[in-house]
Amino acid sequence: MDMDMGGMDMGDDQTMSPGDMESTNRAYAKRYWYFIAVALALFLVARTINFVQNWSRLRRSKTQSVKFPTKPTSAYSQLWATLTAVAREMSYPQFYVPIRGLSWMTPPPMGRIYILLVYWAVIVYMMVKDAVVVDAMFYERIGYRNAWITVTQVPFLYLLASRANVVAFIVGMSYEKLNWLHRWVARTMFVTATVHGFHFWTGWVRTDLVAEELDMMPMVKYGFGAWGILLWMTITSFKPFRSMAYELFVLQHILAAILFLWVIYVHVPKAARYNVWFAIAALCFDRAFRLGLLFWQNIKLRPNRSCCEGAQWIGHQTQLSPVGESMTVLTIKDVHFKWKPGQHLYLWLPGMAPFEAHPYTIASAHQLPATCICNSIQLVVRAHSGFSKRLNRLARKLESSGKKQTLTALVVGPYGHPTQWNIFETLVLISASTGASYTLPILESVLHANATSCIKRVDFLLAARQGEEIGFYHERLHEAIEKAKSMGIELDVHIAVTGNGQLAALPFPSSSVSAASQEKQTFEEDFKGSSNVEGVVQPLMGRSRTDLSGTSADSHIHHSASRPDVYDFIRTAVESTGGETGVVVCGGQSLVAKVRTSVAKLSDERAVHKGTDAQGIYLHVEEYCF
Repeated sequence: MDMDMGGMDMGDDQTMSPGDMESTNRAYAKRYWYFIAVALALFLVARTINFVQNWSRLRRSKTQSVKFPTKPTSAYSQLWATLTAVAREMSYPQFYVPIRGLSWMTPPPMGRIYILLVYWAVIVYMMVKDAVVVDAMFYERIGYRNAWITVTQVPFLYLLASRANVVAFIVGMSYEKLNWLHRWVARTMFVTATVHGFHFWTGWVRTDLVAEELDMMPMVKYGFGAWGILLWMTITSFKPFRSMAYELFVLQHILAAILFLWVIYVHVPKAARYNVWFAIAALCFDRAFRLGLLFWQNIKLRPNRSCCEGAQWIGHQTQLSPVGESMTVLTIKDVHFKWKPGQHLYLWLPGMAPFEAHPYTIASAHQLPATCICNSIQLVVRAHSGFSKRLNRLARKLESSGKKQTLTALVVGPYGHPTQWNIFETLVLISASTGASYTLPILESVLHANATSCIKRVDFLLAARQGEEIGFYHERLHEAIEKAKSMGIELDVHIAVTGNGQLAALPFPSSSVSAASQEKQTFEEDFKGSSNVEGVVQPLMGRSRTDLSGTSADSHIHHSASRPDVYDFIRTAVESTGGETGVVVCGGQSLVAKVRTSVAKLSDERAVHKGTDAQGIYLHVEEYCF
């Protein structure tokens, strides 16, 4: 299955010559990258327009006479707002498969489906254009064309898999947001590689040349090997296989990706090997970037132990604090880098899991001066299986034995490209369980920011099955309410604990919750002081525990023992604002799909930016996934 046409008998004077066929195929390979460049340029243009509009909003928000700085102020901005609203309504909806064991078959959101349809249309066009001609070279022509289409996608595939991702940098999003596209490009490559091999094999069978081709052309065997590796990676990348043993999946996937590059390097002709070298360069740059970041953030030549508790030469002193059997809180000390709310880092605990590094959202938005002069950050790890379950078991074991609950951790990050949250008039933050590690730092950063902000209202919803999953965040939410009052921001907090009898586990007077926990009704309670959560590590907050004792009696949080109605929760916030609303959701697939569809439905019902006074609704999604 060599892509070199030399020495082949064309059998027809009117068919394309070998040189013309190769030049045509190489031209289509170049056009693929023109398509990628144009797509990235369009995203960059949209990003630039949004940046200018956001800057204009913040500038107008400084003027007291402007009541709603997020509203469009010109015909051009109104046109862009209308186009944006239409694009959002088309791209946000997602159909969810609620059948147990089959939820992994839930299709992507509509926006991703549109992107895939455009990508596939371009690929199919290049696969068949000027190649489907019924003559003596029919099978060879299609085989060669699809060989070039396959190999030209390889560099893009490896670029999308990188954490130091130039594609993500251009479009203005975090690398993990493009992981879905990485998988679908690989699946598309598998299809084009199958078409490539099928047509060559069929042609050999029709001319009875299978044995001769296998004997005379060693690269054919490498072609089968590359196809087999691609088939293996495609199958194992489906969610049921990834979730069986994620650590094992990552290890074998990396090894298979490296082996795949070597096999196709041997398989393809020299004229096409530049694609392999491009992919190798992307892979090496990404690994070098990660290694440099690892050394930079975890090796200190002169740790100052006198002014920073927990300072070490290598790594960071990390305290483990179990929250029952469902969560583990890690406090990582002496971290000398800045981060933004919503970013994450990779955690490596060599003493416990020497060959594993896992991503976790940074659960703190700002440092706690009372604990350490240097930065300290917290991670909240929910015990699922594998590493997280072993971590919780170790934390409980150390706590029960009275031993020192500290380990040495190495961190790499922060990663992520969070949205600019202060450009919205209303923020709606929705999270499930430890998803609050994403949404709560956003809330805290908004309330403690010194920069100009358009925000006037924040609605916060936190749902979980167990009360202990809420307890860690409860006190921080109570503080946030008091801070919001001092900032003049309206903050409405709703907590839903759906487990039977779990609502009573939250830290507030039991007399107020007994009836609600039995009847599963929503109620509202006034806090008269801060309550400590037994066994929960002190959260990283902006002020000490003693400061919370002066909390006013009219602070309140809405509690519920029933499942929240996400659509009504978002609608209430949207209808109460005169400007643009930003909705943030962090949770499982079902919650994310419900929020996606609810936002699209609300935008359509209210005819956002379509001749009405209804303003835009932006949606940002963080989904639990492998």
